[in-house]
Amino acid sequence: MFLSRRTLARTAVALGAVAALGTALPAFAADPRVKFVTSEGDFVIEVYPDKAPKTVANFLQYVKDKHYDGTIFHRVIKSFMVQGGGFDKDYKQKPTRAPVQHEGREAVAKGLKNVTGSVAMARTGDPNSATSQFFINVVDNARLDPVIIPPGDPVPKFEYMGQTYEKVPRANLENHPQLFGYTVFGKVVSGMDTVEKIRNAPTGPGGPFPTDAPQKMVVIQSATLVK
Repeated sequence: MFLSRRTLARTAVALGAVAALGTALPAFAADPRVKFVTSEGDFVIEVYPDKAPKTVANFLQYVKDKHYDGTIFHRVIKSFMVQGGGFDKDYKQKPTRAPVQHEGREAVAKGLKNVTGSVAMARTGDPNSATSQFFINVVDNARLDPVIIPPGDPVPKFEYMGQTYEKVPRANLENHPQLFGYTVFGKVVSGMDTVEKIRNAPTGPGGPFPTDAPQKMVVIQSATLVK
């Protein structure tokens, strides 16, 4: 079917208007964002479900359940990170759901590393023990990044911490606790000045912690999904 010149002209005008509208509107990222309101100010975390889907779903469920409201940043190390999301203002640990499966290697393979401003899950010595606690890297912490195991079984050559190993059974590397690292699932996209305030808080004993607890309590007043 052929279009008349008048119809083509109308179409061109309409397309031009759409194009102008598209450039006038701000671009919205597809990744969810969570706003934290704290006693030291606000900050916003952007999370990446395409890179760490189970970890992000776990984190967002805690946000939706209002788990973080009223919790504190209980561990602050100026040269390392700030950690929170597990203890209330009385230093009582909040109940949590079952741990989330470790996704560190998948996430680091997709570009998520423990760099300044990135957000990762805290855990115990068990890689699959992360629940609600998270930390924000305040410096680049490459030593926390999961180690991707080279192909092969045995792995013909493996380098780690300046040492070279040859013909290592693959299972030995895949299951080694030191090589799992910590799963990064997001980053601070605004309010890093607030994180800096928390980072620079004087620390000492608090509750069950002999050191590293802010002496002026830093409280998460609310955590809300904003998009």
